[in-house]
Amino acid sequence: MKVLYFAWLRERVGTGEEDVAPPAGVTTVAALIDWLSARSAGHAHAFEQRDVIRAAVNQDFADPDSPVTPGDEVAFFPPVTGG
Repeated sequence: MKVLYFAWLRERVGTGEEDVAPPAGVTTVAALIDWLSARSAGHAHAFEQRDVIRAAVNQDFADPDSPVTPGDEVAFFPPVTGG
């Protein structure tokens, strides 16, 4: 699974992307965030305010209950505004 981080999430995690292999029980975006948060202090800091973080799975917007599977691309980013 490829995980992408944008804006201040990237700064807090320390990388813009990483390839990860979560355990079999990680089947939703929320579970992935839980698992990622336990990986390092930077990850935990990045996901402190989960209510403002947006996600996309395979370039489609996703909510916390959206499924994730091995081979997916999951992106995390702050809210975006148009103008």
